Amino acid sequence: MRRFLLYTHAGRASALQALRSVLRHMAERGVGAVMIDDQVDEVCADEEGHMPPGLDEILHSDAVEVRDVAHASLGVELCIVLGGDGTILRALEAVRDEDVPVHGVNLGHVGFLAESEVEDLSTTIDRLLDRDYEIEERSTLDITVLDEDDRPVASHWAMNEASLEKGDRQKMIYVVVEIDGRPVSSFGCDGLLLSTSTGSTAYAFSAGGPIIWPEVDAFLVVPLAAHALFARPLVLGRSSEAAIEMALDNSVDAVLTLDGRRTETLRAGMRLEARLSPQSVRLVRLSPTPFADRLVEKFQLPVVGWRGRDGRAV
Repeated sequence: MRRFLLYTHAGRASALQALRSVLRHMAERGVGAVMIDDQVDEVCADEEGHMPPGLDEILHSDAVEVRDVAHASLGVELCIVLGGDGTILRALEAVRDEDVPVHGVNLGHVGFLAESEVEDLSTTIDRLLDRDYEIEERSTLDITVLDEDDRPVASHWAMNEASLEKGDRQKMIYVVVEIDGRPVSSFGCDGLLLSTSTGSTAYAFSAGGPIIWPEVDAFLVVPLAAHALFARPLVLGRSSEAAIEMALDNSVDAVLTLDGRRTETLRAGMRLEARLSPQSVRLVRLSPTPFADRLVEKFQLPVVGWRGRDGRAV
């Protein structure tokens, strides 16, 4: 039997209604549904009263195979995510090791990872079940944290960004930026961002970084409120490595946050190293929408007056 993993925003009524529709649709098509046990427990707890009629019965029937997160993506063809970009990032953590492609149905606000909208849910599910889609590869970051003696103490990955920020709002952290094994600049700041092309429309964009088209195999180093004459964002390629060292005279710790979810504390003298990972994530696309159109739609950019080469008016 074909199996799809379903991942949902358990605290949103619209997501649970969509989940019920998808489960029924898949059952009619003879495709098995897999869900993670923690998600099922969260949905069934329903503290806010969002559970639509019939969903509890479906979740406790043979139509849904409930697994722990470590085995959730085994033998799964595709993962359907019902939610915004944050929900998609959580789902990617569950499926990345098995290289399962992910399709996001947008239930959030400004979302760049989600491909389709909940209004088109029935058509979307049919196309996914019919394998009528394309796969888009997205680069990720590998992050290594080293202690004061340059011994690795933690390894992480990030789809959007890794942010290193001061742990005390009243103080700055002092860092040295290294690129390809050479020092580039040192300064006091609120922090730094290491962002993928995908993440360039997220935190890095808010911090003044450039937007990079998703197919560009690059990553960004973006200082946050740096006290320096040279504190511009840097764009690095596949062969480059960036390192951020916490200066020895730091009196405050820094917090490393991966995609807004996982955290690590860095003290004076510690170091983090970042490079593009050899392991990407795979997003399912139903239509080859130009990224420029996605920018206009998501940010509601004004394009009135555009003529275009063939005279098309907006």
